[in-house]
Amino acid sequence: MIRRIDLRGRLAQGEILDYRALVPRASIDVESALDAVRPICADVHHRGVAALKELTARFDGVEIDDIRVPESALHKALGELEPQVRAALEESIARARRVHAEQRRTDVTTTVVPGGTVTERWVPVERVGLYVPGGLAVYPSSVVMNVVPAQAAGVRSIAVSSPPQKNFDGLPHPTILAACALLGVTEVYAVGGAQAVAMFAYGAREEAGEAVCAPVDLVTGPGNIYVAAAKRLLKGLIGIDAEAGPTEIAVLADRSADPAHVAADLISQAEHDPLAASILVTDSTVLADAVDAELERQVAETKHAERVTTALTGTQSGTVLVDDIDQGLAVVDAYAAEHLEVQTSDAPAVAARVRNAGAIFVGPWSPVSLGDYAAGSNHVLPTGGCARHTSGLSVQSFLRGIHVVQYDEAALRDVAAHVEALADAEDLPAHGAAVRARFPQ
Repeated sequence: MIRRIDLRGRLAQGEILDYRALVPRASIDVESALDAVRPICADVHHRGVAALKELTARFDGVEIDDIRVPESALHKALGELEPQVRAALEESIARARRVHAEQRRTDVTTTVVPGGTVTERWVPVERVGLYVPGGLAVYPSSVVMNVVPAQAAGVRSIAVSSPPQKNFDGLPHPTILAACALLGVTEVYAVGGAQAVAMFAYGAREEAGEAVCAPVDLVTGPGNIYVAAAKRLLKGLIGIDAEAGPTEIAVLADRSADPAHVAADLISQAEHDPLAASILVTDSTVLADAVDAELERQVAETKHAERVTTALTGTQSGTVLVDDIDQGLAVVDAYAAEHLEVQTSDAPAVAARVRNAGAIFVGPWSPVSLGDYAAGSNHVLPTGGCARHTSGLSVQSFLRGIHVVQYDEAALRDVAAHVEALADAEDLPAHGAAVRARFPQ
């Protein structure tokens, strides 16, 4: 079911291996989607709410009277939420708040010289737009993962948008609405796709000029290729967290791993999307064979077997055989998975050596699905190898560091000659003159 890539022995032969090219990965062409989203974003920019209603009818097949979800619908959704789902969401929120509360940075003042200080002040973004997808699955957990760090950062204005659903009178899925209500978010929009990102970037007005949605400063949250393309197009006008691609899991495992656990975890991510990537990296052919057998058995029993099979048999998934765990570490670092599980003997020590991953799940009792819902960590993570240079969503994502410089007269006088020398070296004499003006002869 899942193909194999054998890298064993190739290092012994002195071959220089480009692991990034050798390990399979889903490819999405965000650049090509720009041509599709550019007119959508322009339409929202120029026609506001009218454009959003027309685009919603075209892409979601839903006629809506109002893009904003009434607060009564939020309260209704919460009131009708199944008790066990509510309890699970409340626990997820509590754990996420516990973790994210520890991420809030404090201001730091450095005395550079007597009378001269630089303070790094951390200021939250004023207003954010949080996108929650609603395609093949329902993601109330993404509401939690976006809202909790924004609230912990101190963001004053939070808006959520999620696609309208035909089966729910043109509103987002009620579980998403209930999650918003639990978190105290009352500004929610029934808008999906690239048009939601454009609404957040430009704001949206009725034809009569009445503002319905104010522009935001930052947009976060995963979505499909068109959401990613809209983020790329509008980056600069707004800040973005990342251009999310298909989800991915890599499992670094040795013969000590339980093949049933490994197979279950590979399947758990494959059920997200036919483009989802599931990668096993192991130095044990015995484990690889056992995982193959477990995949055949477990996939047949899972609800979304067709979707899972498509993902596992796709070119983006595979088992990578390596000589040893050292080579395995090199492979997973090159791959830089969104989710990386380490299921080896002495897993904590191996995990400590990993350099590149969105999140690392250590040992047999820390599956990725725990992190998706209730570990306390954030599940909005970099995909497509971006974990080499990008972090997952956190409180820091919603904060800006501002340097506050305060020098007194003596401190400036002491460094004036250095400022003038560097200004002259860069042929910017007015820079030096701005200092000399404060000390007339």
